[in-house]
Amino acid sequence: MGSTERSTKSGRRGLDMPAFRVESAQFSSAAQDTACSQFAPLHYEPGYKYPLIVWLHGPCDDERQLLRVMPLISMRNYLAVAPRGVCVEENPETDSVGFGWRQSENDTTRAEQRVFDAIEVAAEKYNFASDRVFIAGFDCGGTMAFRLAMQNPERFAGVLSLCGPFPSGRTPLGNINQSRKLPVFLAVGRDSTEYSPDDACENLRLFHTAGVSVALRQYPCGQELAPQMLADVDRWIIEQISSR
Repeated sequence: MGSTERSTKSGRRGLDMPAFRVESAQFSSAAQDTACSQFAPLHYEPGYKYPLIVWLHGPCDDERQLLRVMPLISMRNYLAVAPRGVCVEENPETDSVGFGWRQSENDTTRAEQRVFDAIEVAAEKYNFASDRVFIAGFDCGGTMAFRLAMQNPERFAGVLSLCGPFPSGRTPLGNINQSRKLPVFLAVGRDSTEYSPDDACENLRLFHTAGVSVALRQYPCGQELAPQMLADVDRWIIEQISSR
């Protein structure tokens, strides 16, 4: 596992919006309970079929986390959409309220519907390649990304979990024959006490036993999004597209 430079922490274990001019990139976000944020890259070309990233935000956050992560993934390479989490959460450390992703059967069903609704919303407005849809998430969002990708491997070109453990319970690898074809990117913070490198290695052994291809990378940070982590998301997705 490689290592990268340390990130800057924020109160929501995410990233502050970088100070730069966005130019013609498009961000949009609704306020309804089923809201989702959308991102279109700089100099969007309607005639080009872009890869699509479906982003599942971290705990006690919301769909607007997409606005903080996409500038550090890429401002030019992707379309992206982020649905809001299915349950309300409160962070006692920051006294903030946001949303999250629980792993109950009912909440997983709701999350699945929100993800596919968000993809349909993107399809109504933008042009993307249906065979280049990547689902990614942070912390509990990464865990939910894992579960939904393994349940619907034919719908995604890859799954990326940043500091989010592989789900347990309710046979997440029940569709193993199709799931083996799904590339996996797993990032872990070296100093995390919530999802440690040892935990990630346990997940890695499970993937190897199941015959799932996985890239596991470690970063010198805690349970947080690191800028280099997001830059590697871009590189890894490009590698998957180029290898097809």
